Amino acid sequence: MNQIINMVMKIVMRKVLNKGIDAGFNKASSMRNGRKEQQPQGDIDDYGNPVKRGPTQQEVRAARRARREQNKGQA
Repeated sequence: MNQIINMVMKIVMRKVLNKGIDAGFNKASSMRNGRKEQQPQGDIDDYGNPVKRGPTQQEVRAARRARREQNKGQA
């Protein structure tokens, strides 16, 4: 009787563990997509220091594209 209970418990625990692992991987993969756009920060951080903002990712990509197009035209 004890062996049957152990087998059932192993099966149940394996299924629970696999569901948890799958859920963790799904969450991690969805977080990767959500990190692309960050919330804009204010001009002053939490410690009162000014925050220097650089160009956004879209601006950098547009500049690279423009540079590539310009280089193609020169070649």
